[in-house]
Amino acid sequence: MGQVAIPMKEVFKSLLGSQAEKETWEYIIMNFRLPKAIAAILVGMGLSVSGLLMQTFFRNPMAGPYVLGLSSGSSLGVAFVLLGAGFLPSFFSEFLLSSYGIILASCLGSLFVLLMILVVSQRLRDTMSILIVGLMFSSFTGAIVSVFSYFSSAEQLQKYTFWSMGSIGNLSWESIMILSVSVAFGLLLSLLTLKPLDALLLGENYAKSMGLNIKKARLLLILATSILAGSITAFAGPIAFVGLAVPHLSKLIFQTSSHRILFTGTLFIGAIIMLVCDTVSQMPGFEFTLPINAITSIIGAPVVVWLIVSKKSMS
Repeated sequence: MGQVAIPMKEVFKSLLGSQAEKETWEYIIMNFRLPKAIAAILVGMGLSVSGLLMQTFFRNPMAGPYVLGLSSGSSLGVAFVLLGAGFLPSFFSEFLLSSYGIILASCLGSLFVLLMILVVSQRLRDTMSILIVGLMFSSFTGAIVSVFSYFSSAEQLQKYTFWSMGSIGNLSWESIMILSVSVAFGLLLSLLTLKPLDALLLGENYAKSMGLNIKKARLLLILATSILAGSITAFAGPIAFVGLAVPHLSKLIFQTSSHRILFTGTLFIGAIIMLVCDTVSQMPGFEFTLPINAITSIIGAPVVVWLIVSKKSMS
């Protein structure tokens, strides 16, 4: 679905390898709508699972995929490019202002924060201290972005604002392939953390008594979340709400604390919610596309509130 009305029959023709009635229809389906749908599925899965990992790891229902400051690191990288490119030589700024330059800057920003978090996590025993450090990194990078913003022009600020709204509609097939590999690797790492997460539900002391290596589990969790959240932010921008809310939806629907079940449920619910939000943001029949960040919160927040209230009423 999208701004151009294409008969469902022609959509299936294109997807199954047949020639559509109009070449423009086939071009739109294969080069715009299909990559966008795949990107929505990858983003929904990756952010939802990383949110689940962080909520259990920190034993905090308000924790999300960006709690370690990775999104702020990506934002700092992109702000440096979009708001500070004017201070660099022209041949550097031309590359950095391209789509691949912005992706590279976002990756480097999140990688910098990840390395700092990993260094700090090796020195800290308390999990909550890592959470505080992540929040401090977010504040620090946010302050630097504010300084960049103060000295930037209106055009530069507009570009940065559009990036911060999130978008999954401008990815090429090459970008989709890179994102797919990153998300798949992050999800595989997440699978290795399911048993440690079940043990961590009863606290770190209980997990240690069960023979769990806390440092190894912590490293796996941070790496899995960083790969998922960092790669998604690099390609799609900071997508709000999904990573925070979908794990709660999964727990409300499946009524279990087993991370094997929650992992599978979170994957599917996250993909479905992102696809629905993407469909609404395109506004079929209209000539504009709404920011995906706004739609995820507008649709998702009332759904979560309704589910919580209805579950409480039933119990």
